[in-house]
Amino acid sequence: MWRSIDAERAGLADLVEDLTPAEWETPSLCDAWRVGDVAAHLTLAHMGYRAALVAAVRARGSFDRMIRDTALRAASLPRAEYPPRLRAMVGSRRTAPFITPMEPLIDVLVHGQDIALPLGRTRRMPTAAAAAAAQRAWDTGFPFRARKRLAGFRLAATDTDWTVGTGAPIEGPIAALLLLITGRYAAVDQLTGDGVGAVRRRETTRRT
Repeated sequence: MWRSIDAERAGLADLVEDLTPAEWETPSLCDAWRVGDVAAHLTLAHMGYRAALVAAVRARGSFDRMIRDTALRAASLPRAEYPPRLRAMVGSRRTAPFITPMEPLIDVLVHGQDIALPLGRTRRMPTAAAAAAAQRAWDTGFPFRARKRLAGFRLAATDTDWTVGTGAPIEGPIAALLLLITGRYAAVDQLTGDGVGAVRRRETTRRT
C-alpha cells in the first residue's frame, strides 16, 4: 500500500510540475475546486494534530469546510512550491490525525483523476490499489456515504475480482467504479449495465 502511495505521489509531482498556468486554474472534478486547489490539498497529508484542530475550529466543526479552507489557504503559494513538496512526501509513513494509511491511498488515486480528467490527460490507476481503495471507500460511511448513495446497485469490476452491493448491475473498470463510489461521475461512460441509466439520472437531478 505504501509503495503504491509513494509511486502515486511521485507521479503526481511530475504531473503538477507540468501544469500550465491555464491548467492550474481549470475547474477540477471536485465541486468549486480548481486543479491547483486539489494539488495544494495533496501536500497537506502530513497535517499535525495542532494544525488540524485549528482548522476544525476555523471551519466551525464542518469537515467539508475544513478541507476546502485548508486547501485554499495552501493554494496561495507559488505554483513551483508544490512539486517539491509532493516529492518530499515520498517515503514518508506519516498520516494526518485520526486516519489510516488507506485514506492517503484513496486521496492520491482519486485526486490524481480530479486533476487529470478535466485537462484531458490520461493517468493510469493501478488495479490492485484501486480495488483496495474502492473497498475502503465503500466500507467507510464518512465522507463518501457510498452504500447509501448507491443503494440498489451491484457494482462489479471487469478487470479484477471485486464486487459490492446488490441490485441493478453496474460494471466496468475498477478505476471508474472508484470514482463513482467517491462521488465522481466523470467516468460513467466507461460503465455498463442496467443501473447506469439510473445513476446518470441521479447525477442530473443532483446538479439541477
